[in-house]
Amino acid sequence: MKTGPKYKMCRRFGSVVFEKCQTQKFVMSEGRHKKHGKRPRALSAYGTQLIEKQKIRFTYNVTEKQFSNYVKQAIAKKGVDSSQKLFESLESRLDNVVYRMGFGHTRTLTRQMTSHGHFTVNGTRVTVPSIQVKEGDVIAVRAGSKKSALFTDFAKKMKEYNTPDWVSVDAESLSGKVVGKPKQMDLALDFGTVLEFYSR
Repeated sequence: MKTGPKYKMCRRFGSVVFEKCQTQKFVMSEGRHKKHGKRPRALSAYGTQLIEKQKIRFTYNVTEKQFSNYVKQAIAKKGVDSSQKLFESLESRLDNVVYRMGFGHTRTLTRQMTSHGHFTVNGTRVTVPSIQVKEGDVIAVRAGSKKSALFTDFAKKMKEYNTPDWVSVDAESLSGKVVGKPKQMDLALDFGTVLEFYSR
């Protein structure tokens, strides 16, 4: 998925959309920009909803069509919180789960890694970043990729990384398991507002 200049997009949508913007360098750049920039205009309700939609879409690195389909599926699911369902669907994408497990430092990287077939799900090599994984699924670096520079010193890196409580990781075997459902939404992302946008 193509995106524009990341710093510029982070100023518009918030630093949550790209890991590159969650650094001291961006904070300093943002400070200089605010000092010399213009005061932002107040957004309409529609504008606010549109911004939230784009923020979540870019955060999870999905296309407009993919995101629209996730929203439709969340709304169509009866008896569940649509916001929670949308969140779970995005979090359960293979590329996102690989990111949450710490195999890559950005979702863009883990999307590329999964599309290149570096991972297996329950022993089967997968090349589709968008497949939905579920509780009990085992995700592992395939045997032919374990010597790749992508996974050099992975065990050492994992000592400084905190995985979410719904996944577990075995750094030595380069594998992980989904042990529950995603629960904690990022407070910087407003899924309810996005659903309002699509219900217009």
